[in-house]
Amino acid sequence: MRGVLFSSSRPSSPSHSFAPSSPLTPLHTLSASMMEENIENAESVIMKWDLETSSYSKVAPLFSDNGRDAKEFLKAVKDLRNAMHFFVKEDSSSEKLIRCQNLMQIAMKRLEKEFHQILSANRNFLDTESVSSRSSPASRRPSGSDDEDGASDATQVAGNSLSEDEHVSEIVMANLKAIADCMISSGYGKECVKIYKIIRKSIVDESLYHLGVEKVSLSKIQKLDCDVVELKIKKWLNAVKIAVKTLFYGEKILCDQVFNSYEKIRESCFAEISKEQALTLFGFPEIVAKCKKSPEKMFRILDLYESMSELWPEIESIFSIESLSSVRSQAVNSLLQLAEAVRTLLSDFETAIQKDSSKSAVPGGGIHPLNRYVINYVVFLCDYSGPLSDIVADWPLPVQSPLPESYLSSPISDGGPTSEISVRLAWLILVLLCKLDVNAQLYKDVSLSYLFLANNLNYVVSKVRTSTLALLLGTDWLEKHEMKVNQYAANYERMGWSKMMASLPSHPTAEISFDAAKEWIKKFNSGFDEEYRKQRSWVIPDLKMRHEIRVSVANQIVPVYRVFYEKHREMFRRDMGVESKSGIAPENLENYVWDLFEGARVSGSATL
Repeated sequence: MRGVLFSSSRPSSPSHSFAPSSPLTPLHTLSASMMEENIENAESVIMKWDLETSSYSKVAPLFSDNGRDAKEFLKAVKDLRNAMHFFVKEDSSSEKLIRCQNLMQIAMKRLEKEFHQILSANRNFLDTESVSSRSSPASRRPSGSDDEDGASDATQVAGNSLSEDEHVSEIVMANLKAIADCMISSGYGKECVKIYKIIRKSIVDESLYHLGVEKVSLSKIQKLDCDVVELKIKKWLNAVKIAVKTLFYGEKILCDQVFNSYEKIRESCFAEISKEQALTLFGFPEIVAKCKKSPEKMFRILDLYESMSELWPEIESIFSIESLSSVRSQAVNSLLQLAEAVRTLLSDFETAIQKDSSKSAVPGGGIHPLNRYVINYVVFLCDYSGPLSDIVADWPLPVQSPLPESYLSSPISDGGPTSEISVRLAWLILVLLCKLDVNAQLYKDVSLSYLFLANNLNYVVSKVRTSTLALLLGTDWLEKHEMKVNQYAANYERMGWSKMMASLPSHPTAEISFDAAKEWIKKFNSGFDEEYRKQRSWVIPDLKMRHEIRVSVANQIVPVYRVFYEKHREMFRRDMGVESKSGIAPENLENYVWDLFEGARVSGSATL
């Protein structure tokens, strides 16, 4: 623009060529007189604010609250520009045009100072949090408007419904826009844009620095302690939403407002201000995803993925211009790398379950440490069912499961993305249960192996029922596994108490001799004493299951024994000492049963 206005070459168009002797028309003379008058008026206004000659103008702001001085100054520049356009057609080397050029330079220096001062002194009113909390002010002006007198109407732009700070913010942005429009229209857009970029970029850089965002390399982050990396991830998670929804979004709104009339300028400004820091911000998750992986890092990686995926619509919108395509690409790459890291960790986790090398049986048939770790890990994964559904949607299981469909699907999923995560989590639980089956073989006592399986499967079912897993796996999965728990418990009772049951008479009320009765009592007492001493150290952690098994065992033994004992009580009394050595009172027998499954204690005899 400046090159057009201040070109020293004479226009080639014949309509702009005048012979020295050509008489001037009355209309032309009138126009020239008006332009000369415009120059005189503009000079009186512009020189009043000349930074070199006016001491008053050095301290007084041109763009004050009332806006009258700014309106007058901008009008003077506009009139001066019109005069320049007129005289450049007449004679590009005329003294009038040179005079206009000098005045324009003085005016632009003044506007440069005002632009810089407004941007620097009003940071509180231009902070991105305030700007982003409102709709883009640019929408309040007609698109492409080049009204340089906007500063004069700033108080009208800021409506009565706004707070005082918002009112000032609107005035400030209107003044910046008026200056930008004037400078760009006058051919000084480069100077205006340079000031804007320097100041606003420093603010973006400073804001992200205070949010804890810093540029790190893969080699650097791999050398850091896990605690330090964890802290950096937490800082990033706290910073990214503020950066996207407030900082970059607000910066784009401000840029759109100030350079509303010039699409290419506002795009280049925002790109230069935001690009470097945006690449740093969105590149961090990719670096973390490429670090050495362990199961414990799964949840932080999912946190990163969830934040990035939730913010993607805003990222795509804010950085939509072509010059910021690298920012969008970086965000996408980070999401892809995070998703791949999650899939790798899930595969590694499955492999780790299968390769668990524990060779010792859990004392008393209690909950296996692997079971606690795995099922709690899977429960925590449920908190990320949304991002996990995206990640595993196109990632089928590597093998065809031999289990029924009910093990690997949820009746509420209907084949959607949720069903994929349901299948994946059900598969991990299946791998765990298969490993527990192998661990059950470490017990020499078959009944204890069944108790171990009942305890551990019941633990899994309880965790599923009381977590989001219940929704993902469905009621059918729960019902079938609860039935399996009951089967394991029944097998324990059958195997653990079969010898005891066999020692009881099939007809406890039948008439038998004293010697036969005494033999039955001794046989029962010996069998119960053996089982009691053996099972006293066995454990059932779940209170409900413990109660149910105690009741079931007692109901199978105590009633039959009580009938038999009461039938032959008088015969025992006739032989002194038999009761104390060979018989357990029925009420004591029930107490012994209720004393079981509390875990390891000092062993003893039921009869002593």
